[in-house]
Amino acid sequence: MNWLNSGAFTLFGQRIIWSDMTGNILGLITLALGWRRSLWTWPVQFLSGLVLFAAFYGHLTGSAGKQAVVMAVALYGWWQWRRSQGRAEDGHIAPRFATWRERAAMLGAAAAGTVAVALLFTAYPSLSWDPWPDAYIFVGTIVAMYAQAKGMVEFWIAWLLVDLVGVPLNFANGYAFSGFVYVIYGALVLWGMRDWWLRSRRSPQPVLEGVPA
Repeated sequence: MNWLNSGAFTLFGQRIIWSDMTGNILGLITLALGWRRSLWTWPVQFLSGLVLFAAFYGHLTGSAGKQAVVMAVALYGWWQWRRSQGRAEDGHIAPRFATWRERAAMLGAAAAGTVAVALLFTAYPSLSWDPWPDAYIFVGTIVAMYAQAKGMVEFWIAWLLVDLVGVPLNFANGYAFSGFVYVIYGALVLWGMRDWWLRSRRSPQPVLEGVPA
């Protein structure tokens, strides 16, 4: 898989590598499919993680491990959306706003997870080149994917918060293509958030498991 880490082309003086380009193009497709509430968003997300895992495996163990977690959450999202299909009139998952309890739980998990992962990255420097921002992006991505799996509008907000750190971090670490893609992510996130927001107001709220009617 050495070709994945070879240069594809140069853009604005920055060397673009194949794995960075391929993984992030798939990430863009994933986000676009998520906006459309297509079940295919999850297989494409899994494929994106697989490409990056193959690129990192063997020399960036920590990065490969993070992609393994992303792939596991993508499988969970696939299972969750398949189970939830048919709850909206158009046959796709019905967007909804999270409850205050769910928001508090996600914020708490994001904060605690970021601290725990950053401390892990700090203790083992080989896992990350920039522990705290890297931990924030990694945990934020997992929280966003979990919220997406649950059909929560807030998943777009989580992605936007990840982008705010991801764009400068990727440029600073030489991943120019990732930086450019994250800028496009931001536009897609705003568009997708508006669409899910409007749909959540038009559509009947889905029945939440374990919550009495």
